Amino acid sequence: MGQVAEARQTHADVLSPCPQKPNCVSSVNTEKSRFVAPLQYSGSAKAAQARLLKVLDSLKGAHVVTSDEHYIHAEFMSPIFKFVDDVEFLIDENTQTIQLKSASRVGSYDFGANRKRITKIRDLFEEGIKKTSIEFTP
Repeated sequence: MGQVAEARQTHADVLSPCPQKPNCVSSVNTEKSRFVAPLQYSGSAKAAQARLLKVLDSLKGAHVVTSDEHYIHAEFMSPIFKFVDDVEFLIDENTQTIQLKSASRVGSYDFGANRKRITKIRDLFEEGIKKTSIEFTP
């Protein structure tokens, strides 16, 4: 099965593994150099998914391909060479975490693009949490 098909395959409780190339990061990867922590959320999974979709919508080059109750698959296209990377999210209501994976479809090296992308998504997602949890006291 090709990398694109693997990225589009929804698993009930686990993301597909990173390919054997260094151009992938994942929260389910055991290899330290390719590991990124999952996103944490509080509240409902539906609210977390809505916040995540809003973050993805704000990012240039992002296109949500699939979004169902607990899974999101987005594609990111690079502006110059038009390379497409796949980003997957799996929302776990029991642990209130969002497992994630970002992988390049072609080539071997991404010069840190996938890690930077996940860091940007994390920053925007957490910023949204801070904005929604601010309490007003007169």
